[in-house]
Amino acid sequence: MRRGGGSVSLRLMPHAITLRHVGGPERLEWTEISVPPPGPNEVQLRQMAVGLNFIDVYQRTGLYPVPVPFVPGQEGAGVVTALGDGVTTVRVGDRVAYAGLAGAYATVRNAPVDRLVLVPDGIDDTLAASLMLKGMTAEFLLRRCRPVKPGDTILFHAAAGGVGQLAVPWARHLGATVIGVVGREQKVALAREAGAHHVLIQGPELARQVKELTHGVGVQVAFDSVGKDTLEASLDALAPRGMLVLFGQSSGKPPPLDLGVLGGARSLYVTRPSLFAYIATRAELESSAYAVFAAVREGVLPAPPPRTFALARAADAHRALEARETTGAVVLLP
Repeated sequence: MRRGGGSVSLRLMPHAITLRHVGGPERLEWTEISVPPPGPNEVQLRQMAVGLNFIDVYQRTGLYPVPVPFVPGQEGAGVVTALGDGVTTVRVGDRVAYAGLAGAYATVRNAPVDRLVLVPDGIDDTLAASLMLKGMTAEFLLRRCRPVKPGDTILFHAAAGGVGQLAVPWARHLGATVIGVVGREQKVALAREAGAHHVLIQGPELARQVKELTHGVGVQVAFDSVGKDTLEASLDALAPRGMLVLFGQSSGKPPPLDLGVLGGARSLYVTRPSLFAYIATRAELESSAYAVFAAVREGVLPAPPPRTFALARAADAHRALEARETTGAVVLLP
């Protein structure tokens, strides 16, 4: 880990993206903010990069209600510039990253030190900011929520997206046969490059196509972050005693599920996990984050440069994400 010392000066007034009313991307305002000194067990960060995720869109639109006004964003990387009382695990000048801390869309912020991880040498700030939430999501889905093992056949929706670009090669490394799903023809090549053995385009024939590829059996697990548009197909694509892991809803909130459809000869499982429940303790956070960093450094996970927008242009980044014009990770640069 790269450690630092001394002080880091800040010459510009801090700014942040503020949401005062839920709604469209135009509601995201670039505003000057005041950041107090860090409190006990907190540090102050000069943010170097901020990750963009669908949860930011869900909160902006009100799908995931958050009291307004607030500063969006859950993920970032930065340099420690000041220490609060009681902080002994990091020093001024250290590079750190985090996920699950609201208020990331800012040039300067305070953060609890126990939710930060040191960024290893060889992982730059932009990559770190793009890896934390998406990488740890891939990690907990594949290794802990429903552990993937050699011989499994899995279905992974949004295989060309930010999580998919990490989960697909990781699942393949774990020995699974990966059927990737994308929303449009232009993304097929990206899913193949990520390592998907088969790539299907989302549509009404998806479950039938999966059954054909699996000789009528179906998949052991379907990882679905799309939600409303794909839930029924994901369930229909499962093998008996298979599991649906619904970890997002980019197409909208799914309708209520009749538990009776899970029974009978299929005997299916459904879970709706959250990353934050899987990194709730310090030990889980460190284990997950460093597993991701190690997977990148060992070549298990690709590390393509994320697409970047200026933080002040967060509204443009949201529009691109919602229009599914992006592939892989998107990072906002303060």
